[in-house]
Amino acid sequence: MGLFSASGDYAHSKKKLNAYNLYMILFVSLGSLCYGYTANVISATLAQPTFTSYFELDTRPDGTALLSATNGIFQTGGVIGTLSLSWFSDKWGRKGGLLVSATLIIISGAVLAGSPNMATFLVFRFFAGAGAFMILAAVPIWMAEIVPPYLRGALVQIHGIILVLGYNFASWLGFGIYHWKDGGSATWRIPFAVQCLWPLCLIIGLWWVPESPRWLIWKDRHEEAKKILLHLHDDPADPSHTLARTEYIQIERQIAIDRTLPTSWMHVMKKSTLRKRALITIGTTGFIQCSGILVINNYGPLLYAGLGYPTETQLLYGAAWLTFALGLNSISLFINDHYSRNRLMAIGVFGCMVVLSCEAGIVANYVDSTNYAALRAGVAFLFLIEVPYDFCLNGMQFIYISEIWPVHLRAKGMSLGVAMISFMNIVWLQSAPTALANIGWYYYLAFIIPGTIGAVVMFLYFPDTLGKPLEEIAALFGDHDEVAGYMRDIEISSEEIENVGGFGREKGGSTHNEHHAAGKA
Repeated sequence: MGLFSASGDYAHSKKKLNAYNLYMILFVSLGSLCYGYTANVISATLAQPTFTSYFELDTRPDGTALLSATNGIFQTGGVIGTLSLSWFSDKWGRKGGLLVSATLIIISGAVLAGSPNMATFLVFRFFAGAGAFMILAAVPIWMAEIVPPYLRGALVQIHGIILVLGYNFASWLGFGIYHWKDGGSATWRIPFAVQCLWPLCLIIGLWWVPESPRWLIWKDRHEEAKKILLHLHDDPADPSHTLARTEYIQIERQIAIDRTLPTSWMHVMKKSTLRKRALITIGTTGFIQCSGILVINNYGPLLYAGLGYPTETQLLYGAAWLTFALGLNSISLFINDHYSRNRLMAIGVFGCMVVLSCEAGIVANYVDSTNYAALRAGVAFLFLIEVPYDFCLNGMQFIYISEIWPVHLRAKGMSLGVAMISFMNIVWLQSAPTALANIGWYYYLAFIIPGTIGAVVMFLYFPDTLGKPLEEIAALFGDHDEVAGYMRDIEISSEEIENVGGFGREKGGSTHNEHHAAGKA
């Protein structure tokens, strides 16, 4: 009898990526682009003179408050929308979560582009935030469940790369359209209309995107799951599909255990190991948001203005900042699967704190001065913060959260983490204009102090999930009795693999892998 370790050498002997898997990930990453563009379109918009004059933000007494509200209400929509995503993703499938999110982005983009007044604009900024943050969570949920474990970091990092590409599109479009001097209100309306393009493409193509095999097994649609898993993880070097068959058995065993477990938010709060996951989840995104990265992005024009630069230069620097970020995110794709998850994030957060401390020192001593070398250094440090953030944090936070939750709670876990991003940004973005105007460099301490503490906590207390199959990570939290494939010596017989149909294997005859495993046994 041939025997296979459920998580032994067989799983990592051939680290090859199925081209179909890659194509699907690249297509679904349109959802990542939807988030990046929708989240960043406001940054260049706030710097457009036609926007501030159309809504009279430069003359009305509540102009500063409304300026803050355009970001604050977007983030509020993100909190509420994201927490509802788990219902859609669990009931209608991971594709269903993508569909609902993309639809909200299309509707909100269309109305924002045609907004006749500030009230309408703010209402649909709420729905834009809901859709954007829902899709920010929906994409890595789908990705994490369809990629092989040994490449999960690199492939889910594509989510981080493409969302930064979305930021770039919005920023460069804003910079370019600023030079359309006779455009009137079209200079800020057109970017919101473009917001509809990316989710529309995603919705059209979702028909051909495979559903998560794990969700299908959860819903007892086993035959569909088998066929999809073959297409996603098929390897030309394994014509008998032994690896895919074995992976299917492990997933099926794990979900058989998961379906016996409660799935409510109350259960998450009551059970200690799930509470630990929840605290790690909100800690991960909360500490990472202490980097201040979104404040720098959304209020970049204000920061550059404070350093003495004119509007055109503010927009140019904002776009260049994001282009630099895109390059760094692309490089990080090659390092994510080689270093400890928690320590990489801890180093990233601490690096951001060092850079913010330097920036605070420059703002404290040289703003409103004629020391142009120091002011240029202030811009340089705003760029430099991208290095620790994009190498260690941007994509990794989504990879990590998607890994630490079991399949029956993964949508809830990812929603919780992304909702924390929205919640933290409500605090930062709502307060930023007033704080920067009134307390200046002291505002940076609100990021530096909790961020430094967070880096230490991450380094010492967060578990490392590098390279582990999703079905085995529960053991890191003490849930050994809830893990079908935890023990390295758990074995799956060749008869069990033979009985997994739907993989296009011809009957009769043993495979090379089975003979090899039998010899080992």
